[in-house]
Amino acid sequence: MKRSFVKMQGCGNDYIYFDCLEEELPQPEKWSRKLSDRHFGIGGDGIVLICPSETADAKMRMFNADGSEGKMCGNAIRCVGKYLYESGAVPKKDMWIETLSGIKRLILTTSGSQVLSVTVDMGSPILGASEIPTLFNLDTVLDHPLKVNGQEYRVTCVSMGNPHCVVFLNEVESLPIVTIGPQFENHSMFPERINTEFIHVIRRNELRMRVWERGSGETWACGTGACAAVVAAVLNGYCDEGADVTVHLNGGDLIIRDVGETVWMTGAAVKVFEGTVEL
Repeated sequence: MKRSFVKMQGCGNDYIYFDCLEEELPQPEKWSRKLSDRHFGIGGDGIVLICPSETADAKMRMFNADGSEGKMCGNAIRCVGKYLYESGAVPKKDMWIETLSGIKRLILTTSGSQVLSVTVDMGSPILGASEIPTLFNLDTVLDHPLKVNGQEYRVTCVSMGNPHCVVFLNEVESLPIVTIGPQFENHSMFPERINTEFIHVIRRNELRMRVWERGSGETWACGTGACAAVVAAVLNGYCDEGADVTVHLNGGDLIIRDVGETVWMTGAAVKVFEGTVEL
C-alpha cells in the first residue's frame, strides 16, 4: 500500500504528516517507529495524522518516534493548520483543531495562498501536582528540590496537555542532555514519564531552552514545552505575565505570551518536502 505524506517542521520539530481526512492510516504506532528512523526511514520526531472531527474543523493525532501517542504538540498543530489551509481542506484563517488535550484555536497569518505563521491558543496551564501527573505530595510543584542521579535540581512542573518539568540553570549549552534527559523522563516521581525543559534566563522575557521529550529524546523544539517554560518563568519571577517572551530553541524562536487564563504561542510552519511511501 502506498500513501502520500508531507514532511513539515516548526522550529526544527519535524513530523511526517498523513492526510487521513478520507482514508485512515492503520497501525500508526508501528509506522511512527519505522518511518521516524533517520537512517532507515523518512526521518522525523514522529508522525501526525490529520483526521476528520465531529467537533472541530479537523483532528490531529500525533505519535512519537517510539510509537507512543502524544496528547498535543504545539509545533505540529501549526503545521496542521498550514496544511489544511494551503490544501484547501479548511480555507479559514481562524480554525479549530481537536486534540487529545482539547480543541485548540489557530489564527493564521498568510500572504496570498501561503501560511507565514500560526498563533495557537494553547489553553490554560495545569499546575496541580497530581493532575500533571506527578507523585509529589504537594498542591503545586514550584521551585521544588528533586534529586536526579545523586544531584539536586530545583524543578517546576506544568502541564500544557503534556506533562513538563522545567529546570532553570546557569547555562544549558554544555548540558549532557543525552545522559540527564532520560533520567528525568523516567524518574519515579513521574508516573507517565515527563518532558523536561532546561532553561537559561538570558534576560527578562528572553529564554534559551533545550528540551528532552519523552519518547523522542532531544528535539529541536517543543511548543508545549516552550509554553510550560514561560509559565514556570512567570511563576518564578523571571518573566512578566502578559508580555511576549522570546524562547530560543535549537531550531528557532517561538513567541509565548502567558495571560493567566490561557497561553498564546506564535511561530512558523514550514513544508520541507512531500512524497509517497510504501507501507
